[in-house]
Amino acid sequence: MKYILVTGGVISGIGKGIIASSVGTILKSCGLHVTAIKIDPYINIDAGTFSPYEHGEVFVLDDGGEVDLDLGNYERFLDIRLTKDNNLTTGKIYQSVINKERRGDYLGKTVQVVPHITDAIQEWVMRQARVPVDDDDVEPQVCVIELGGTVGDIESMPFIEAFRQFQFKVKRENFCNIHVSLVPQPSATGEQKTKPTQNSVRELRGLGLSPDLIMCRCSTPLDNSVKEKISMFCHVEPEQVICVHDVSSIYRVPLLLEDQGVVGYFCCRLNLPIETRPRKMLAKWKEMSDRSDRLLEQCSIALVGKYTKFSDSYASVIKALEHSALAISHKLEYVDSADLEAGTLQEEPVKYHEAWQKLCSADGILVPGGFGVRGTEGKIQAISWARKQKKPFLGSTSLKCIKTECSAAAVNVTRLGRSSFRCVFGDVIDMPEHNPGQMGGTMRLGKRRTIFKTKNSILRKLYGDVDYVEERHRHRFEVNPELKQHFEEKGFRFVGQDVEGERMEVIELDDHLYFVGVQYHPEFTSRPIKPSPPYLGLLLAAAGRLPGYLQEGCWLSPRYGLMFSERPDSSHPLHITES
Repeated sequence: MKYILVTGGVISGIGKGIIASSVGTILKSCGLHVTAIKIDPYINIDAGTFSPYEHGEVFVLDDGGEVDLDLGNYERFLDIRLTKDNNLTTGKIYQSVINKERRGDYLGKTVQVVPHITDAIQEWVMRQARVPVDDDDVEPQVCVIELGGTVGDIESMPFIEAFRQFQFKVKRENFCNIHVSLVPQPSATGEQKTKPTQNSVRELRGLGLSPDLIMCRCSTPLDNSVKEKISMFCHVEPEQVICVHDVSSIYRVPLLLEDQGVVGYFCCRLNLPIETRPRKMLAKWKEMSDRSDRLLEQCSIALVGKYTKFSDSYASVIKALEHSALAISHKLEYVDSADLEAGTLQEEPVKYHEAWQKLCSADGILVPGGFGVRGTEGKIQAISWARKQKKPFLGSTSLKCIKTECSAAAVNVTRLGRSSFRCVFGDVIDMPEHNPGQMGGTMRLGKRRTIFKTKNSILRKLYGDVDYVEERHRHRFEVNPELKQHFEEKGFRFVGQDVEGERMEVIELDDHLYFVGVQYHPEFTSRPIKPSPPYLGLLLAAAGRLPGYLQEGCWLSPRYGLMFSERPDSSHPLHITES
């Protein structure tokens, strides 16, 4: 097993997750099996109770793990399926050590950070690195480990010490450290400054880790003189200083690393049994990146959510939209329509009218999930507009808002109170899994099967006319099954239900081009070359191409660069080939 540790310096949010994903991608393109682990030094057990404004969205895995959004990047880049133990936190480590102490596993010894916490970290990494993450169930050969935060943070010290010891345990030829640092370029002088990187590397070396590669985040390509200066003061060869400058798309980052000889360095440094020039997989990435830069036609989607002030809050949603837009050769333009409620009209009328102007001019409307009552009225207003104006609409985990809007229309309610979406009409109820007294891990989480109940379903056709799909869930409420017939009389059809037939999973509206609501999160399984079918349907409808796509048997013309064709025997309904 080869271990590649990715650390960061100077500032957080520097792009360690994308760089770790890109390193894994170029190694996987060489035929290696790659897995990834994200370490978060916070004391929380997992990310499940975080506000999206804290660390961005909460990504959900097949096994129900609520994890950091970087694991979403790993899955999208590497096309793998991770588990909750691939996200390691201080809380998980301390919890496991304390449980051992209570059982008497330490035989009465004093439990300390060194060696007990550091040993637990190393054991966790070595154990999880060997868990298969590909469909072929082959044990990984390379494990990319991202250490969150910044070198020097007090909460990450036990992890730094653990990996200082770890490098000797697994031997030098099996361990490599990539340090990601910032090279700022002040506008006053335009000169690239190396001092922050020098200080960051000095601190890392003082803690016992010497970086093998220094990846410099910068706005423009590094000058050779800057590379040589970093090389001289950070005790590495100039070839070990890698420039990761701003690019037009994050999918260009693997190509950027490959062009600078990163694969060749890993071959020598870690004795990897691979050819030095990966081709087939990265060729597809290059084609995809080139096509994204050449797109001319635009398609605008109104994103009606409650966390839109921070784009990472909807990272997977935005990525799923981008994947689908690229598949139909359209440039995506998503607009924020978060200020639709009547209360905004009184407080900030300009924002209110701007939000409605964006909503009305958009080609399609997307309402993602959200917790709490804030913003619910605006979502319901957007759903009402999409239903009445026949606008293409997708609601992800928004069945409660869709059903409340339908109920409000049925009884002619013009404005909904803050609690009405849950209790006035009785159309939305708590699930048995929900424990009001404990918030963490008490929702309906993870991969669940949805059975299609009819052949005449737009979403079923988009999935490849399969009998069922398996998607990831994260919700506390569900549609009251006792009111199913009432809603179907209003033109709504529950075309997808759970295995027991008790929970409503997919809803469609008759006499509408594309009005789909799902109880799950389809964005979590979207991939750059395998877009999520519900999102693809929304983009096709917004671009005016859905009827033709369905009529042709879910196939896109080769002139668009990618071909999609039905493949019912596959785990994914969309088969993509190069044109």
